[in-house]
Amino acid sequence: MPDLSDPRAVLREQQIELPSWAFGNSGTRFKVFAQQGVPRDPFEKIADAAQVHRFTGVAPKVSLHIPWDLVDDFGKLAQYAAEQGVSIGVINSNTFQDDDYRLGSVCHPDPAVRRKAIDHLKACLRVMDATGSTHLKLWFADGLNYPGQDHLTDRQRRLGEALSELYSELGEDQRILLEYKLFEPAFYATDVPDWGTAYAHTLKLGPKASVVVDTGHHAPHTNIEFIVAFLVAEGKLGAFDFNSRFYADDDLMVGAADPFQLFRIMHEIVEADAVTPASGILFMLDQCHNIEPKIQAQIRSVLNVQEATAKALLVDRQALSEAQRGGDVLGANAILMDAYNTDVRPMLADLRADMGLDPDPVGAFRRSGYFDKVAAERIGGAAAGWGA
Repeated sequence: MPDLSDPRAVLREQQIELPSWAFGNSGTRFKVFAQQGVPRDPFEKIADAAQVHRFTGVAPKVSLHIPWDLVDDFGKLAQYAAEQGVSIGVINSNTFQDDDYRLGSVCHPDPAVRRKAIDHLKACLRVMDATGSTHLKLWFADGLNYPGQDHLTDRQRRLGEALSELYSELGEDQRILLEYKLFEPAFYATDVPDWGTAYAHTLKLGPKASVVVDTGHHAPHTNIEFIVAFLVAEGKLGAFDFNSRFYADDDLMVGAADPFQLFRIMHEIVEADAVTPASGILFMLDQCHNIEPKIQAQIRSVLNVQEATAKALLVDRQALSEAQRGGDVLGANAILMDAYNTDVRPMLADLRADMGLDPDPVGAFRRSGYFDKVAAERIGGAAAGWGA
Protein backbone atom coordinates (compact mmCIF):
# COMPACT_ATOMS: atom_id res chain seq x y z
CA MET A 1 0.00 0.00 0.00
CA PRO A 2 1.33 3.51 -0.77
CA ASP A 3 1.98 5.96 2.05
CA LEU A 4 -1.21 7.96 2.59
CA SER A 5 0.88 10.89 3.77
CA ASP A 6 2.06 11.25 0.16
CA PRO A 7 -1.12 12.03 -1.82
CA ARG A 8 0.72 12.18 -5.14
CA ALA A 9 2.02 8.62 -4.74
CA VAL A 10 -1.49 7.35 -3.99
CA LEU A 11 -3.04 9.26 -6.88
CA ARG A 12 -0.41 7.92 -9.25
CA GLU A 13 -1.55 4.36 -8.44
CA GLN A 14 -5.31 4.99 -8.52
CA GLN A 15 -7.20 3.30 -11.37
CA ILE A 16 -10.64 4.18 -12.72
CA GLU A 17 -12.32 1.68 -15.04
CA LEU A 18 -14.30 2.85 -18.07
CA PRO A 19 -17.60 1.41 -19.42
CA SER A 20 -17.66 0.45 -23.10
CA TRP A 21 -21.31 1.52 -23.34
CA ALA A 22 -20.44 5.12 -22.45
CA PHE A 23 -19.05 5.57 -25.96
CA GLY A 24 -22.19 4.43 -27.81
CA ASN A 25 -25.36 6.34 -28.60
CA SER A 26 -27.75 6.61 -25.67
CA GLY A 27 -30.68 8.64 -24.47
CA THR A 28 -33.80 8.64 -22.36
CA ARG A 29 -36.72 6.20 -22.32
CA PHE A 30 -38.18 8.34 -25.09
CA LYS A 31 -35.35 9.13 -27.49
CA VAL A 32 -31.78 8.14 -28.32
CA PHE A 33 -29.71 11.05 -29.61
CA ALA A 34 -27.19 10.06 -32.27
CA GLN A 35 -23.76 11.69 -32.31
CA GLN A 36 -20.97 11.82 -34.88
CA GLY A 37 -18.01 9.50 -34.63
CA VAL A 38 -19.77 6.95 -32.41
CA PRO A 39 -18.11 3.50 -32.40
CA ARG A 40 -19.69 0.81 -34.53
CA ASP A 41 -18.22 -2.21 -32.77
CA PRO A 42 -16.37 -3.17 -29.57
CA PHE A 43 -12.98 -2.56 -31.17
CA GLU A 44 -13.84 1.06 -31.86
CA LYS A 45 -15.24 1.42 -28.33
CA ILE A 46 -11.92 0.26 -26.94
CA ALA A 47 -10.06 2.66 -29.21
CA ASP A 48 -12.10 5.53 -27.78
CA ALA A 49 -11.61 4.35 -24.20
CA ALA A 50 -7.87 4.18 -24.82
CA GLN A 51 -7.95 7.91 -25.54
CA VAL A 52 -9.24 8.54 -22.02
CA HIS A 53 -6.33 6.57 -20.59
CA ARG A 54 -3.90 8.27 -22.94
CA PHE A 55 -4.76 11.70 -21.56
CA THR A 56 -5.43 10.84 -17.89
CA GLY A 57 -2.97 8.00 -17.25
CA VAL A 58 -5.27 6.33 -14.70
CA ALA A 59 -7.94 4.55 -16.79
CA PRO A 60 -6.25 1.38 -18.07
CA LYS A 61 -9.27 -0.96 -18.05
CA VAL A 62 -12.49 -1.16 -20.07
CA SER A 63 -15.64 -2.94 -18.88
CA LEU A 64 -17.56 -4.95 -21.47
CA HIS A 65 -21.31 -5.57 -21.65
CA ILE A 66 -22.56 -8.87 -23.04
CA PRO A 67 -24.25 -9.16 -25.54
CA TRP A 68 -23.70 -5.49 -26.46
CA ASP A 69 -20.00 -6.25 -26.94
CA LEU A 70 -20.19 -9.69 -28.52
CA VAL A 71 -17.39 -10.53 -30.95
CA ASP A 72 -16.38 -13.72 -32.73
CA ASP A 73 -12.99 -13.88 -30.98
CA PHE A 74 -12.64 -12.37 -27.51
CA GLY A 75 -8.98 -13.28 -27.42
CA LYS A 76 -8.49 -11.05 -30.44
CA LEU A 77 -10.41 -8.25 -28.73
CA ALA A 78 -8.21 -8.55 -25.63
CA GLN A 79 -5.11 -8.47 -27.82
CA TYR A 80 -6.38 -5.35 -29.58
CA ALA A 81 -6.99 -3.70 -26.21
CA ALA A 82 -3.42 -4.44 -25.19
CA GLU A 83 -2.17 -2.88 -28.42
CA GLN A 84 -4.16 0.23 -27.52
CA GLY A 85 -2.55 0.38 -24.08
CA VAL A 86 -5.54 -0.86 -22.07
CA SER A 87 -7.03 -4.18 -20.96
CA ILE A 88 -10.43 -5.79 -20.48
CA GLY A 89 -11.92 -5.22 -17.05
CA VAL A 90 -15.26 -6.27 -15.61
CA ILE A 91 -17.70 -8.30 -17.71
CA ASN A 92 -21.29 -7.09 -17.35
CA SER A 93 -24.16 -9.50 -17.93
CA ASN A 94 -27.47 -8.59 -19.56
CA THR A 95 -30.61 -10.38 -18.40
CA PHE A 96 -33.06 -7.57 -19.06
CA GLN A 97 -33.47 -7.01 -22.81
CA ASP A 98 -34.91 -10.27 -24.13
CA ASP A 99 -38.68 -10.66 -24.40
CA ASP A 100 -38.40 -13.76 -22.22
CA TYR A 101 -37.34 -11.54 -19.31
CA ARG A 102 -40.58 -9.54 -19.17
CA LEU A 103 -41.39 -11.12 -15.78
CA GLY A 104 -37.80 -11.43 -14.65
CA SER A 105 -34.74 -13.53 -15.36
CA VAL A 106 -33.19 -15.55 -12.51
CA CYS A 107 -36.30 -14.81 -10.41
CA HIS A 108 -38.79 -15.62 -13.18
CA PRO A 109 -41.59 -18.05 -12.23
CA ASP A 110 -40.82 -20.19 -15.32
CA PRO A 111 -37.87 -22.57 -14.78
CA ALA A 112 -37.04 -22.46 -18.52
CA VAL A 113 -36.51 -18.71 -18.41
CA ARG A 114 -34.42 -19.00 -15.27
CA ARG A 115 -32.27 -21.61 -17.02
CA LYS A 116 -31.80 -19.32 -20.01
CA ALA A 117 -30.64 -16.51 -17.72
CA ILE A 118 -28.25 -18.71 -15.75
CA ASP A 119 -26.78 -20.11 -18.96
CA HIS A 120 -26.13 -16.55 -20.12
CA LEU A 121 -24.29 -15.80 -16.87
CA LYS A 122 -22.17 -18.91 -17.33
CA ALA A 123 -21.41 -17.81 -20.90
CA CYS A 124 -20.11 -14.57 -19.41
CA LEU A 125 -17.67 -16.62 -17.36
CA ARG A 126 -16.30 -18.01 -20.62
CA VAL A 127 -15.84 -14.44 -21.88
CA MET A 128 -13.85 -13.80 -18.72
CA ASP A 129 -11.69 -16.83 -19.47
CA ALA A 130 -10.99 -15.55 -22.99
CA THR A 131 -10.23 -11.94 -22.03
CA GLY A 132 -8.42 -12.38 -18.74
CA SER A 133 -11.16 -10.58 -16.83
CA THR A 134 -11.50 -11.49 -13.17
CA HIS A 135 -14.89 -9.99 -12.31
CA LEU A 136 -18.47 -10.61 -13.43
CA LYS A 137 -20.96 -7.88 -12.54
CA LEU A 138 -24.59 -8.86 -12.05
CA TRP A 139 -27.46 -6.42 -12.23
CA PHE A 140 -30.93 -7.91 -12.33
CA ALA A 141 -33.92 -5.91 -13.55
CA ASP A 142 -36.11 -8.54 -11.87
CA GLY A 143 -39.07 -7.30 -9.89
CA LEU A 144 -42.82 -6.80 -9.72
CA ASN A 145 -45.14 -4.01 -10.78
CA TYR A 146 -48.23 -5.12 -8.81
CA PRO A 147 -49.00 -6.64 -5.41
CA GLY A 148 -49.79 -10.32 -5.77
CA GLN A 149 -48.01 -10.61 -9.13
CA ASP A 150 -45.62 -13.21 -7.72
CA HIS A 151 -44.44 -14.65 -4.42
CA LEU A 152 -41.80 -12.39 -2.85
CA THR A 153 -40.09 -15.09 -0.79
CA ASP A 154 -40.03 -17.57 -3.65
CA ARG A 155 -38.32 -14.99 -5.85
CA GLN A 156 -35.57 -14.53 -3.27
CA ARG A 157 -35.14 -18.30 -3.13
CA ARG A 158 -34.83 -18.48 -6.92
CA LEU A 159 -32.29 -15.67 -6.87
CA GLY A 160 -30.22 -17.43 -4.23
CA GLU A 161 -30.28 -20.71 -6.14
CA ALA A 162 -29.14 -19.03 -9.35
CA LEU A 163 -26.32 -17.18 -7.62
CA SER A 164 -25.20 -20.34 -5.86
CA GLU A 165 -25.04 -22.29 -9.12
CA LEU A 166 -23.02 -19.54 -10.78
CA TYR A 167 -20.73 -19.17 -7.77
CA SER A 168 -19.87 -22.87 -7.90
CA GLU A 169 -18.41 -22.43 -11.39
CA LEU A 170 -16.12 -19.48 -10.61
CA GLY A 171 -12.45 -19.98 -11.35
CA GLU A 172 -9.85 -19.52 -8.64
CA ASP A 173 -9.31 -15.85 -9.48
CA GLN A 174 -12.85 -15.02 -10.61
CA ARG A 175 -15.26 -12.95 -8.55
CA ILE A 176 -18.95 -11.98 -8.60
CA LEU A 177 -20.03 -8.37 -8.09
CA LEU A 178 -23.73 -8.00 -7.18
CA GLU A 179 -25.34 -4.65 -7.93
CA TYR A 180 -28.56 -3.35 -6.39
CA LYS A 181 -31.10 -0.78 -7.54
CA LEU A 182 -33.89 0.89 -5.60
CA PHE A 183 -36.50 0.73 -8.37
CA GLU A 184 -37.02 0.68 -12.14
CA PRO A 185 -37.97 -1.09 -14.25
CA ALA A 186 -40.01 -2.73 -11.48
CA PHE A 187 -42.08 -0.29 -9.44
CA TYR A 188 -43.78 -2.33 -6.71
CA ALA A 189 -40.92 -4.57 -5.60
CA THR A 190 -37.36 -4.96 -6.88
CA ASP A 191 -35.65 -8.29 -6.20
CA VAL A 192 -32.29 -6.69 -5.34
CA PRO A 193 -33.41 -3.24 -4.17
CA ASP A 194 -30.75 -2.23 -1.66
CA TRP A 195 -27.31 -2.85 -0.23
CA GLY A 196 -28.68 -5.01 2.58
CA THR A 197 -30.22 -7.51 0.17
CA ALA A 198 -27.06 -7.61 -1.92
CA TYR A 199 -24.93 -7.96 1.22
CA ALA A 200 -27.04 -10.84 2.53
CA HIS A 201 -26.78 -12.79 -0.71
CA THR A 202 -23.03 -12.24 -1.13
CA LEU A 203 -22.39 -13.10 2.51
CA LYS A 204 -24.16 -16.41 2.02
CA LEU A 205 -22.25 -17.12 -1.19
CA GLY A 206 -18.78 -16.65 0.25
CA PRO A 207 -15.56 -14.65 -0.19
CA LYS A 208 -15.68 -14.57 -4.00
CA ALA A 209 -18.86 -12.45 -3.97
CA SER A 210 -19.19 -8.81 -2.98
CA VAL A 211 -21.42 -5.78 -3.44
CA VAL A 212 -21.36 -3.02 -6.07
CA VAL A 213 -22.35 0.45 -4.86
CA ASP A 214 -23.82 2.42 -7.76
CA THR A 215 -23.95 6.00 -6.52
CA GLY A 216 -27.16 6.66 -8.46
CA HIS A 217 -29.17 3.73 -7.09
CA HIS A 218 -30.46 5.19 -3.83
CA ALA A 219 -33.38 7.13 -2.45
CA PRO A 220 -32.84 10.89 -2.12
CA HIS A 221 -30.75 11.89 0.92
CA THR A 222 -29.39 8.38 1.45
CA ASN A 223 -26.09 8.45 3.33
CA ILE A 224 -24.04 6.55 0.78
CA GLU A 225 -20.76 7.01 2.67
CA PHE A 226 -22.26 5.07 5.60
CA ILE A 227 -23.03 2.17 3.25
CA VAL A 228 -19.47 2.36 1.93
CA ALA A 229 -17.95 2.42 5.40
CA PHE A 230 -20.02 -0.57 6.53
CA LEU A 231 -19.29 -2.70 3.48
CA VAL A 232 -15.56 -1.92 3.59
CA ALA A 233 -15.41 -2.88 7.27
CA GLU A 234 -17.19 -6.15 6.48
CA GLY A 235 -14.91 -6.92 3.54
CA LYS A 236 -17.89 -6.89 1.16
CA LEU A 237 -17.38 -3.75 -0.92
CA GLY A 238 -16.30 -5.08 -4.29
CA ALA A 239 -16.71 -2.09 -6.57
CA PHE A 240 -18.24 1.29 -7.29
CA ASP A 241 -20.30 2.31 -10.27
CA PHE A 242 -19.64 6.04 -10.25
CA ASN A 243 -22.19 8.39 -11.74
CA SER A 244 -24.31 11.24 -10.49
CA ARG A 245 -28.04 11.82 -10.16
CA PHE A 246 -30.60 14.47 -9.43
CA TYR A 247 -33.51 12.10 -8.92
CA ALA A 248 -32.63 8.46 -9.52
CA ASP A 249 -30.38 6.53 -11.88
CA ASP A 250 -29.50 9.45 -14.14
CA ASP A 251 -26.05 8.15 -15.13
CA LEU A 252 -24.59 11.65 -15.31
CA MET A 253 -20.92 12.45 -14.93
CA VAL A 254 -19.76 11.55 -11.44
CA GLY A 255 -19.79 14.53 -9.09
CA ALA A 256 -22.03 16.56 -11.38
CA ALA A 257 -24.92 16.85 -8.94
CA ASP A 258 -23.17 16.63 -5.57
CA PRO A 259 -19.37 16.81 -5.58
CA PHE A 260 -19.39 17.03 -1.79
CA GLN A 261 -21.04 13.61 -1.62
CA LEU A 262 -18.29 12.17 -3.82
CA PHE A 263 -15.70 13.69 -1.49
CA ARG A 264 -17.41 12.17 1.55
CA ILE A 265 -17.43 8.76 -0.11
CA MET A 266 -13.75 9.00 -0.99
CA HIS A 267 -12.97 10.14 2.55
CA GLU A 268 -14.27 6.80 3.81
CA ILE A 269 -12.22 5.00 1.17
CA VAL A 270 -9.07 6.86 2.24
CA GLU A 271 -9.85 6.11 5.90
CA ALA A 272 -9.93 2.42 4.96
CA ASP A 273 -6.69 2.72 2.95
CA ALA A 274 -8.58 1.38 -0.06
CA VAL A 275 -7.79 3.84 -2.86
CA THR A 276 -5.38 1.77 -4.93
CA PRO A 277 -5.90 -1.56 -6.76
CA ALA A 278 -4.12 -3.38 -3.93
CA SER A 279 -7.30 -2.95 -1.86
CA GLY A 280 -9.25 -5.16 -4.28
CA ILE A 281 -12.02 -2.54 -4.63
CA LEU A 282 -12.75 -1.51 -8.22
CA PHE A 283 -13.56 2.09 -9.13
CA MET A 284 -15.70 2.01 -12.25
CA LEU A 285 -17.70 4.57 -14.18
CA ASP A 286 -21.25 3.64 -15.21
CA GLN A 287 -22.54 6.45 -17.38
CA CYS A 288 -24.43 7.22 -20.57
CA HIS A 289 -23.61 10.52 -22.23
CA ASN A 290 -26.77 11.48 -24.06
CA ILE A 291 -26.08 15.08 -25.09
CA GLU A 292 -22.44 15.75 -24.18
CA PRO A 293 -19.33 14.60 -26.14
CA LYS A 294 -18.64 11.10 -24.92
CA ILE A 295 -14.84 10.89 -24.70
CA GLN A 296 -14.59 14.32 -23.11
CA ALA A 297 -17.31 13.39 -20.61
CA GLN A 298 -15.40 10.27 -19.59
CA ILE A 299 -12.22 12.29 -19.17
CA ARG A 300 -14.10 14.81 -17.05
CA SER A 301 -15.51 12.03 -14.86
CA VAL A 302 -12.05 10.60 -14.30
CA LEU A 303 -10.81 14.04 -13.30
CA ASN A 304 -13.74 14.48 -10.89
CA VAL A 305 -12.88 11.21 -9.12
CA GLN A 306 -9.23 12.24 -8.94
CA GLU A 307 -10.10 15.63 -7.47
CA ALA A 308 -12.40 14.13 -4.83
CA THR A 309 -9.73 11.58 -3.93
CA ALA A 310 -7.01 14.23 -3.71
CA LYS A 311 -9.12 16.31 -1.33
CA ALA A 312 -9.85 13.25 0.81
CA LEU A 313 -6.13 12.51 0.99
CA LEU A 314 -5.52 16.04 2.34
CA VAL A 315 -7.69 15.52 5.42
CA ASP A 316 -5.52 15.83 8.55
CA ARG A 317 -6.49 12.42 9.88
CA GLN A 318 -4.57 12.73 13.16
CA ALA A 319 -6.18 16.07 13.97
CA LEU A 320 -9.56 14.73 12.92
CA SER A 321 -9.21 11.71 15.16
CA GLU A 322 -8.23 13.87 18.11
CA ALA A 323 -11.19 16.17 17.54
CA GLN A 324 -13.54 13.20 17.28
CA ARG A 325 -12.25 11.61 20.48
CA GLY A 326 -12.47 14.94 22.26
CA GLY A 327 -16.05 15.54 21.19
CA ASP A 328 -15.08 18.69 19.28
CA VAL A 329 -18.02 18.70 16.87
CA LEU A 330 -17.26 21.93 15.04
CA GLY A 331 -13.52 21.35 15.03
CA ALA A 332 -13.88 17.94 13.44
CA ASN A 333 -16.23 19.26 10.79
CA ALA A 334 -13.89 22.17 10.06
CA ILE A 335 -10.97 19.80 9.46
CA LEU A 336 -13.03 17.91 6.91
CA MET A 337 -14.26 21.10 5.25
CA ASP A 338 -10.75 22.57 5.05
CA ALA A 339 -9.70 19.63 2.90
CA TYR A 340 -12.83 19.79 0.76
CA ASN A 341 -12.38 23.51 0.10
CA THR A 342 -8.77 23.08 -1.03
CA ASP A 343 -8.13 23.63 -4.74
CA VAL A 344 -6.30 20.43 -5.71
CA ARG A 345 -6.22 21.15 -9.44
CA PRO A 346 -2.68 22.60 -9.41
CA MET A 347 -1.38 19.52 -7.56
CA LEU A 348 -3.04 17.20 -10.07
CA ALA A 349 -1.72 19.24 -12.99
CA ASP A 350 1.81 18.93 -11.59
CA LEU A 351 1.31 15.20 -11.07
CA ARG A 352 0.25 14.76 -14.70
CA ALA A 353 3.29 16.69 -15.87
CA ASP A 354 5.49 14.40 -13.77
CA MET A 355 3.78 11.42 -15.46
CA GLY A 356 4.58 12.84 -18.89
CA LEU A 357 0.98 13.87 -19.52
CA ASP A 358 -0.56 17.17 -20.51
CA PRO A 359 -1.71 18.98 -17.32
CA ASP A 360 -5.06 19.70 -19.04
CA PRO A 361 -6.44 16.33 -20.27
CA VAL A 362 -9.68 17.70 -21.75
CA GLY A 363 -7.86 20.46 -23.61
CA ALA A 364 -5.19 18.06 -24.80
CA PHE A 365 -7.81 15.69 -26.19
CA ARG A 366 -9.58 18.52 -27.99
CA ARG A 367 -6.30 19.59 -29.57
CA SER A 368 -5.37 16.02 -30.56
CA GLY A 369 -7.71 15.92 -33.57
CA TYR A 370 -8.85 12.41 -32.64
CA PHE A 371 -12.56 13.25 -32.71
CA ASP A 372 -12.42 14.85 -36.17
CA LYS A 373 -10.45 11.86 -37.42
CA VAL A 374 -12.93 9.19 -36.24
CA ALA A 375 -15.95 11.29 -37.22
CA ALA A 376 -14.61 11.27 -40.78
CA GLU A 377 -13.69 7.58 -40.71
CA ARG A 378 -16.80 6.14 -39.07
CA ILE A 379 -19.19 6.67 -41.93
CA GLY A 380 -21.63 3.89 -42.68
CA GLY A 381 -22.49 0.84 -40.66
CA ALA A 382 -24.59 0.78 -37.50
CA ALA A 383 -23.48 2.93 -34.61
CA ALA A 384 -23.32 1.20 -31.23
CA GLY A 385 -26.05 2.07 -28.78
CA TRP A 386 -29.50 1.13 -27.63
CA GLY A 387 -32.79 2.07 -29.24
CA ALA A 388 -35.80 3.92 -27.86
